[in-house]
Amino acid sequence: MTCIVMSIGTELTRGELVNSNAAWIAAELIGIGFEVTQHLTIDDDAGRIVDAFRRVAAGARVVVVTGGLGPTTDDLTTEAIASALGVPLVRDEASLEHIRRRFEKFGRVMTPSNAKQADFPQGADVLPNPVGTAPGFAVRVGDCVAYFMPGVPSEMKRMFEEQVVPRIRPLAPGNLFQIRLRTFGLPESVVGEKLAGVEAAFPGAILGYRAHFPEIEVKVLARAASHGAARELCERTTNEVRARLGAFVYGEGDDTFAGVVGRALRARGWTLAIAESCTGGLVGHMLTREPGASDFLLLDAVTYANSAKARILSVDEETIRWHGAVSDEVASGMARGAKRISGATIALSLTGIAGPSGGTETKPVGTVHMALARPDGTTDVLQRLFQGDRLRIQTLAAYAGLQMVRELCQNTSTHTS
Repeated sequence: MTCIVMSIGTELTRGELVNSNAAWIAAELIGIGFEVTQHLTIDDDAGRIVDAFRRVAAGARVVVVTGGLGPTTDDLTTEAIASALGVPLVRDEASLEHIRRRFEKFGRVMTPSNAKQADFPQGADVLPNPVGTAPGFAVRVGDCVAYFMPGVPSEMKRMFEEQVVPRIRPLAPGNLFQIRLRTFGLPESVVGEKLAGVEAAFPGAILGYRAHFPEIEVKVLARAASHGAARELCERTTNEVRARLGAFVYGEGDDTFAGVVGRALRARGWTLAIAESCTGGLVGHMLTREPGASDFLLLDAVTYANSAKARILSVDEETIRWHGAVSDEVASGMARGAKRISGATIALSLTGIAGPSGGTETKPVGTVHMALARPDGTTDVLQRLFQGDRLRIQTLAAYAGLQMVRELCQNTSTHTS
């Protein structure tokens, strides 16, 4: 069954804000069993909103819309939809009272501009907003049902899950099933080459790809006569994709690379210390964005200066002088020092040249040395040359370092010194 996602906001059409809502909604709709055929983004212009809505309502069974329900003069969605339907706006007293009580809760007085958020097209079904001041609403146009939600992600997600999903789930044909695999370590072209022929081998399965640096997401979508058959086909296809990509697949769904590494550390009962130079705390930031990082992360020392490497991590100054701060020897010393002072089971270090300057003929920009101090007292070292700007090099280095941790947790050997 056809679904269209429609996003309203000039900040979206101008590129001032990334439209994460549309991607999230589409993934949820596919998970329910719908097929999303279009994403439309419309600026805050009443005439263009009316035209766009009339077009999509004529061709879709379900339309999900976000944005333009706020209190300011550029929030035009509600009145535009009333115009498209040819009906007046009607004030909903229950919504008005909810908005008033919400303002009182925070010691504020509701303004007339906020009161307009209680106005809806005549005949609309009001969708309560328990976490904000803008209720949503639903309307029907012939065979099409359309749901309008605020653009604030936290409000939209809550409203979608509580108000929209129960209403549209019975409409889903239930003949689709999708699994999203997360990969790191291969460019998109190589992933595509490795998966050549999969669709032909599994009729009814479609592969999709999304590059989100430095990861590639592989989407396996299966269509069959029933939900159960679609799921079975999707799982068989996914098994083939996993077999072809091997360890480059690190997770699925909403997994994050750092989150998977964290789970691997917990599974082993290990603790981790980090010593960072060129990445400037990025590895620690990635890990601490995940809940429960305190279970395994003991230390993240950003020893950017050589003096800090020597004083904090006890890296021998002669080693730094003879081999340079960007070297296997210094990376090893940093890892061993972080492990010693923290008492962690293992320790990861990174030192390199992120650029744009500082490179030499023998150590060009992008050179990064990483080391991993193991539980048995040995140290793995790895040297990589990354391409790109400073942020790209730092990101790739952080991922590569975490990959060393992941491989060790999985008993995969690396380079040992």
